[in-house]
Amino acid sequence: RSPSFLSSFIALTLIFCYFAHFSGNMAKMNGVEEINGVADQFNEMRRPTPKLNQRIISSMSRRSVAAHPWHDLEIGPDAPEIFNCVVEISKGSKVKYELDKKTGLIKVDRILYSSVVYPHNYGFIPRTLCEDGDPMDVLVLMQEPVVPGCFLRARAIGLMPMIDQGEKDDKIIAVCADDPEVRHYTDINQLPPHRLAEIRRFFEDYKKNENKEVAVNEFLPPQVAHDAIQHSMDLYAEYILQTLRR
Repeated sequence: RSPSFLSSFIALTLIFCYFAHFSGNMAKMNGVEEINGVADQFNEMRRPTPKLNQRIISSMSRRSVAAHPWHDLEIGPDAPEIFNCVVEISKGSKVKYELDKKTGLIKVDRILYSSVVYPHNYGFIPRTLCEDGDPMDVLVLMQEPVVPGCFLRARAIGLMPMIDQGEKDDKIIAVCADDPEVRHYTDINQLPPHRLAEIRRFFEDYKKNENKEVAVNEFLPPQVAHDAIQHSMDLYAEYILQTLRR
């Protein structure tokens, strides 16, 4: 045979051996990767699942601190005339909900003892403070009941002076600033007399079966309501300053 034939044969043989060796190494590498993958899956399956309470705590730790409706919700730039308020009790409800000041949640205080329901949505004005240590109360007239915990914009139209068991417990009377049926009211004297009689009668009666005395005096104009809200805003600001100094 000619030398050129032998050279070509040797070259082809070397190339074949190289590719055979390379393919074998690749197969080994793929096999190792598959084995490692199976081992990882097996180890993942063997890893203990965190208990429910551990998962809940882990989830909570990733969240931001929950907002408090009394302290974190702004009263609004147009206060004391127009302000944000948080609804605690829905119109038509017999359940006396109220703010839990420690947690910021709305809790059930009691079911009304008397056979009456709240005539309008009832709640409080954020970032206000009254002499009894609670935020300013507000009764908001509007077409529909609102879910407890929601907030809305309200316009103060008057003040209802009230004495609850010998203590001052005035209520702001307001209308929803975004309800087209009532937002045009600016003075409590613009309301139908029967509407005012309903409001007065409710607060006079709703604690009678608890043997608690409530007295309602004559409704006062919007300027008195504005002054009362501003006073409660000032008391709240003073309270915050004192808290920060401690």
